[in-house]
Amino acid sequence: MNKNVKLLVKAAMLAALCCAATLINIPLPGNGYANLGDAVVMCTAFFAGPFWGALAAAVGSALSDVILSYVIYAPATFVIKGLVALCFGLLFRMFVFKKAVLRTVMSIVCAIASEIIMVGGYFLFELFLYDRSVAVADIPGNSLQAAVAIVLAAILISLFSSNKRILKYASIIK
Repeated sequence: MNKNVKLLVKAAMLAALCCAATLINIPLPGNGYANLGDAVVMCTAFFAGPFWGALAAAVGSALSDVILSYVIYAPATFVIKGLVALCFGLLFRMFVFKKAVLRTVMSIVCAIASEIIMVGGYFLFELFLYDRSVAVADIPGNSLQAAVAIVLAAILISLFSSNKRILKYASIIK
């Protein structure tokens, strides 16, 4: 099978996984919630590389907004989650290490940098959409969601990169 077709199929499967994971909510203190989708967004870059991973994350996350009736957020989510995956993928690719401990530490550093884009991106979008008070009020919830995503992504990528059978499907390591 053509290499590009395999990559397209992989990206489509990751987009579907990203969408499904975003539909799984984890209640947080207060009125907030986190979802598994942010961690999967970074995993898409791990498996499909920065560019295909960004496309998969953008499509899957935006689709979940449509399914959850947050249609007004879908265009922003498409851009923001795509940038999160792109940032993670490009940074992680620059700092790929053979040792598992260093790879895990760098996945945390890359996830932090990527999730700053998520928090800042939604802040700017809500600043444009609503007003300053709403945008500022959502920063703690988005930050808590980012923290959950960073921990989950570090765990998942550590597990994936320590398994040789799974690692062979990771485009970012090659």
